[in-house]
Amino acid sequence: MEKMGAPEEEAPRPPSDITVFGANCTLHGLSHIFLPGGVTFRRLLWAAAFSASLSIFLLQVADRVIEYYQYPHVTILDEMDSPVMYFPAITLCNYNTFRKSQLRRNDIFWMAGLLGVEQGDFDDFMQGLLTLLDFSSYTPPPNYRTNTTEMMGRLGHQLEDMLLECRFRGETCTYKNFSTIYTRYGKCYTFNSGLDGNPLLTTLKGGTGNGLEIMLDIQQDEYLPVWGETDETSYEAGIKVQIHSQDEPPFIDQLGFGVAPGFQTFVSCQQQLLQYLPPPWGDCKSTPIDSDYFSTYSITACRIDCETRYLLENCNCRMVHMPGNTAVCTPEQYKDCADPALDFLVEKDNDYCVCQTPCNMTRYGKELSMVKIPSKASAKYLAKKFNKTEQYIGENILVLDIFFEALNYEKIEQKKAYEIAGLLGDIGGQMGLFIGASVLTILEIFDYLYEVKS
Repeated sequence: MEKMGAPEEEAPRPPSDITVFGANCTLHGLSHIFLPGGVTFRRLLWAAAFSASLSIFLLQVADRVIEYYQYPHVTILDEMDSPVMYFPAITLCNYNTFRKSQLRRNDIFWMAGLLGVEQGDFDDFMQGLLTLLDFSSYTPPPNYRTNTTEMMGRLGHQLEDMLLECRFRGETCTYKNFSTIYTRYGKCYTFNSGLDGNPLLTTLKGGTGNGLEIMLDIQQDEYLPVWGETDETSYEAGIKVQIHSQDEPPFIDQLGFGVAPGFQTFVSCQQQLLQYLPPPWGDCKSTPIDSDYFSTYSITACRIDCETRYLLENCNCRMVHMPGNTAVCTPEQYKDCADPALDFLVEKDNDYCVCQTPCNMTRYGKELSMVKIPSKASAKYLAKKFNKTEQYIGENILVLDIFFEALNYEKIEQKKAYEIAGLLGDIGGQMGLFIGASVLTILEIFDYLYEVKS
């Protein structure tokens, strides 16, 4: 029986919720900080260590997140072997746009502007060009207009006249294996274009003799004299060549290379497949092309589409080499509007034509070498074979040999250097290193906060 007036023993206080949570949480260090009883030096040391580890962890997380949102990438270069490879498209143009012998009276009048002939020099131009006819008092018929497309097609160099020999992989080919295409050089020709239902040609070996070999007569005697600097006249003699994929239209005036007469030019190619990353890792274009003229996006297609739209807006016509069904510029419009407008886009810095790199593209690396032809021993033979003089052969004949260096191609690929999996892995590693936590630990903290709130 308890004595009357004796003080009752004080019951121990239950531990707080945070103490219970700290003792049971899997987050390292909390069980040493939140203990029953008062503050001790040991608990303060644990609290300082935990705060320092948490701070370092948060700094590391911030650094990894910043790195992720910089979207870094790496470029991987690999060389891939292939048992068979598709041969590229080969586009070639004569540097001379118009053949002198095919000019007619009306052609000469309308072409004067294209050739840079000023008004005061017109009579001298006509008399000097064709001395057989008197054009000194010539005036065009009333309301006469010329068809620029027809004129360029008729006056351009004809491949059946230029092509002396043609072989692909040792087998004979002809001008019929080439497709006609128009560029800023006028009438040009593409081998292995894949057009008109023709299958793409392949090659099974690398090296000379396993590609395209052609002998051409550039017909310098048909070259027009240069009366002024225009885009339709040229100081050079020879052909311009571009090697490109079948999905890419030629842009030979800017991307082609020259081949001179009197030489055999060897062009060793290697196909390169390039794969770029779209934004935000890179700046390539991954969306389809928005064009009425092209179905496959390329820088060339984008540029030609842009130039066509620019001329339609500013000149109300298009050049012969441009796609579409709108009216083709007359020679007067070429001189007064189209050529200056296109030169502005090509030579000046402007924001009208901004063409992004496609995310997937094919290009061809080239190595050129050449030897002089004909040799003294073969000059007479070639002159007799083609019924020309030896001087003509030396000034007009060229041989072009294009082949793959080997049956392999380079694959240049951009890859993401830091993806979400890497970010989560780095955060998880730092979390385990500094605070000994995991995803379930985070869930424990959220569960505790939910219980406290409710």
